[in-house]
Amino acid sequence: MTEYLFISDLHLSADRADTVQCFLRFLEGRASQADHLYILGDLFDTWVGDDDRHPPIPEVKQALRRLSCGGAKLWLIHGNRDFLIGEAFCRETGAELLTDPSLIDLFGTPTLLMHGDLLCTDDQAYLEFRREIRQPAFIQHFLSQPIEQRIALAKAYRAKSGEANSLKSEAIMDVNQQAVERYLSEHQAERLIHGHTHRAADHPFSLAERAVSRHVLAEWRGEQAEIICVTPEGLRREAVIRN
Repeated sequence: MTEYLFISDLHLSADRADTVQCFLRFLEGRASQADHLYILGDLFDTWVGDDDRHPPIPEVKQALRRLSCGGAKLWLIHGNRDFLIGEAFCRETGAELLTDPSLIDLFGTPTLLMHGDLLCTDDQAYLEFRREIRQPAFIQHFLSQPIEQRIALAKAYRAKSGEANSLKSEAIMDVNQQAVERYLSEHQAERLIHGHTHRAADHPFSLAERAVSRHVLAEWRGEQAEIICVTPEGLRREAVIRN
């Protein structure tokens, strides 16, 4: 039976050794049984360029390469933490980058895939910051700097972002329902799968007299990990079980 697996928000880093090991076991085990693995952003807690070789990056890339060489198709959407992942990373891992959003057909159900931050339209300050740092000129300038300087800048950005988020309400950092409906309508999708908010849940609702649904992926923390699996029989959530 054909299986599509979806994950997001692993935030892999040297400081999250338990999560890294959980992900590596997942790639060797459950993921290797599937036909497709979609990573919908924030695989890494930060990404300062494809030339970064600090742990756990080499080990994670090798594991992803083994998965893709084993026959599973690997897909990737940028997150707000790792939007600088580029072509070199894809060559090394066998992953294919998708635009955000991307529409795919899952056994007859048009399904929209997103990281999820574009849905948080109430947080205008974040969206403006997002536009600024994704400008080609900004990216080119950032990547031209020595890697240790990039790492220092990324830490500073994260600290500033964390301070700003602490002053925002929970509601403003969640998705906007009108934005959800707009994206579904524009892409004529019946299902939306995304991450970013860390608020794992399934949200069925009606849109223009059609039954649609929104499915939020869970954040991975240590041994606590969850995936969404889609087969011809439907969509289900699975806990990632330690082998």
